[in-house]
Amino acid sequence: MQDFTSGAAYMNGRIMPIGDASISVTDWGLTHSDITYDVVPVWNGRFFRLDDYLTRFEASMAALRLSVGVSSEEIRKALHAIVAQSGLRQSYVAMVASRGQPLIPGTRDPRHCKNHFYAWCVPYVHVFQPDVVERGAHIHVPDAIRRIPEDSVNPRAKNYHWGDFTEGLFEAKENGFDTVALLDHAGNLTEGPGFNIFAISGNCIKTPARHCLEGITRKTALEIAETLGFETEIGDIPLTDFQAADEVFATTSGGGPVGVARLGTTRFSNDSVGPKTALIRKTYWEWMERPDMTEEIHYA
Repeated sequence: MQDFTSGAAYMNGRIMPIGDASISVTDWGLTHSDITYDVVPVWNGRFFRLDDYLTRFEASMAALRLSVGVSSEEIRKALHAIVAQSGLRQSYVAMVASRGQPLIPGTRDPRHCKNHFYAWCVPYVHVFQPDVVERGAHIHVPDAIRRIPEDSVNPRAKNYHWGDFTEGLFEAKENGFDTVALLDHAGNLTEGPGFNIFAISGNCIKTPARHCLEGITRKTALEIAETLGFETEIGDIPLTDFQAADEVFATTSGGGPVGVARLGTTRFSNDSVGPKTALIRKTYWEWMERPDMTEEIHYA
């Protein structure tokens, strides 16, 4: 009897326990980080906004010139199959397209690799742990570590290029923060590892436009904000504007909107989660149950 309690993976048309999944050590997804992926949340046995995540994944593959020979509908079926097999009703589900192994040994031509698709699911991942969500996140903003420019690596094609984030995370942890958000080279705030970031000033909610992923949870938060009567703005936002904001929050597929209590040395809402952020977060979790935004998984 195979054990799927830790998650499941889909590779080469087969479903297996996640611990049995592997890729070749010569796969360019590993050796060159030549890979794209997306993650979609499952909550109470239903995918949230799966169509949006699939659309973005398809766009990321097109941007990176990856052709895995699998249709969007086949990807959907694979995602449903692994979650159903795992039995997980709260899950973090990944779809991945890799450049693959070189068909000609030693080639440096990306056209000479066999692109491939795989997927996996694990129990739901909280990018911000529940205790951090409760008190409000503490986010470090380094002076010297800047976000990889989008003319070098396209941030809208979700990727594994975390060199800048990893360096920033070390600095954040060493200074007692939960995580990090990076500036671009013009001093505008961009994003953090696995999350977008927002500033609330009065009735206006702003989020960065460049050097960041166009997150599905970011999109959801903007839609929620407009439903609640806020104005929304997407553009370049200097760190000073964030520091002057009434509230700051982050958005992630692994937890939804999360209040930020500290951004560097700046504290918000008496070092806690602000009321407008709390309302947006509450609405997000209500939307996670909406039949028109979710897709039921049929478990065995």
